[in-house]
Amino acid sequence: MAVATIQRPETTWALSEGEMLAPGLVALRLLGGGTRYEAYLAFDDRLHHVTVVKVLRPDLLADEMAIRGLRAEAEVLASLNHPAIARLLRDGTDEERPHIVLEHVEGPRLSTLIRRFGPLETQQAAPLAVEVASALHYLHGLGIVHLDVKPKNLIMGAPPRLIDLSIARSLEDAASLTRPVGTDAYMAPEQAAPARGLVGPAADVWGLGVTLYEALAGRPAFPRASDDGHASPEEQRFPQLTHRPKPLPRHIPNELGRVTWRALAFDRAERPTAREIAETVEPLLRQPRRLVLNQLKPR
Repeated sequence: MAVATIQRPETTWALSEGEMLAPGLVALRLLGGGTRYEAYLAFDDRLHHVTVVKVLRPDLLADEMAIRGLRAEAEVLASLNHPAIARLLRDGTDEERPHIVLEHVEGPRLSTLIRRFGPLETQQAAPLAVEVASALHYLHGLGIVHLDVKPKNLIMGAPPRLIDLSIARSLEDAASLTRPVGTDAYMAPEQAAPARGLVGPAADVWGLGVTLYEALAGRPAFPRASDDGHASPEEQRFPQLTHRPKPLPRHIPNELGRVTWRALAFDRAERPTAREIAETVEPLLRQPRRLVLNQLKPR
């Protein structure tokens, strides 16, 4: 007796260079993706320019929640206009392959730079801190929290760009979260355990603090805890609930090191605002000689 084979839906479009992703969009190469979406580098014939296209995976075409999430991201992006936030160029969420067309920024992700070359020099980290903090200040002023600030979501262009607002929330919606939303290693304590406090702009400040720590130290601030038989499953998943990071390298300028550490305060009320981070670090951008001398000091 023949056994019926279950046909599983494809989870990737597997588009090759030159294939049409959507009308007027020619796929160039796959950039990556997440559980719901793929990102392609594509040539937009209407704009006559290279773009990034975020497209819903083929097995989720009937998933209303995934489609609503993409539409919500398009709606948020359409309302934004900041030099350090990647722009929405076109909304294709109602097309056969639901997608959005985004600005293409030349440059690697911060996560790639750290993995390949280790810690950033202060001359790179200081402007990164200012630009991302200014983008977060702008979002918070509009009543939006990003909730997924991390090295993978930062493109090191000129200026750096913050990307991926797929889980961004309004202040009201963020404050009503009852479960963890974000990326485990970069969630603020109240984001990892919403019952412990309201989620809001301070969670993004934590995300920036964790990102800056990793950029300056060349290692994650909160590597996943090993199972030692004493930590609860929640504490193993979220070591930031019970642990503090190792000290930052000594050569880092005081202004940058201190504000990074303040951003990682367990109590969200003790963290600086995004604007305070930008204002604290900005003077370093006008002190190139001092920064170079600091880099030459023994570590």
